[in-house]
Amino acid sequence: MCDARQTFATGRAARELELRSGEFELAVQLGEVRTTPAGTDGRPDGTEVPGRRRVPAEEIARLQAEPGFPDALRERIRTVSTTEAAALMGIGPGRVLRLTRAGCFGPVRFYVNRYGAVVWLYLAAEVTDFADREPGLMRGNTPTAMRMMLDSGQDWRARQWRSRRVAQLMGQTEDPWEAAAVLAAVLPPEEVASVAGNPVERSLLRRLRPTLATVITATPAARESFERVLTADEFDEVMWYRVNLARALERARREEPGRLRPPATATSAGRPGQPPSFLNRPSWTTETSSLPSRS
Repeated sequence: MCDARQTFATGRAARELELRSGEFELAVQLGEVRTTPAGTDGRPDGTEVPGRRRVPAEEIARLQAEPGFPDALRERIRTVSTTEAAALMGIGPGRVLRLTRAGCFGPVRFYVNRYGAVVWLYLAAEVTDFADREPGLMRGNTPTAMRMMLDSGQDWRARQWRSRRVAQLMGQTEDPWEAAAVLAAVLPPEEVASVAGNPVERSLLRRLRPTLATVITATPAARESFERVLTADEFDEVMWYRVNLARALERARREEPGRLRPPATATSAGRPGQPPSFLNRPSWTTETSSLPSRS
């Protein structure tokens, strides 16, 4: 029987779960492996290590006791490229590309090749689930709404990745300043400065900034592509993160006034940016009245 209070560093936990480091990182992001904050992690000054996580021993024991371990766990986090997704769905890569650009299902990971091209990876389980749920999109003509969206240049892949990653990180923290730092991490610096006018606040947000992705960027082109994926760019997405950063800062100032001087209030927020609403309705394949905006 494991000690319920015992926790393991992530490297040890990955070995116990027979996962490579990249697989373990994704498993944590997807919530397949539960983690807890590392706390002070033995630091002599008694301060917490921002973003550092540990894995409870009981969580490792739970996963090890699952039928089919470790293959079942690996299958739940298995990722596929566009070409591999096409094979799973029984359609051509070109059609998969159009479906992903339209936001039908979003990527969970990415890497940047030496030419600066972003290569997106998808959860195999989500790919097959979508194919089973929307057989009408596997064959035949592209629905009018989707075709118009794609013809206008819409591409939801990076936005969906950011939305998923922000949600993952927000779910891992109850600290109001850390939550604000998550939202600030996907905004351009000038937008953060516009919302957080206090330079002390901006310094704290930079210090608490989470790691959004760990991607090797060997060339300037790759680095530029990497930064583009991390940063919101379209007007509506930027505005959503701005408004929610303002709300998060207001909460942080209210709940932890001792860390910074509380400035003025912020505006209210709506729902997070998601693919066009018709993509999430059963009748979306015939919907032509609701088209996304590229304001």
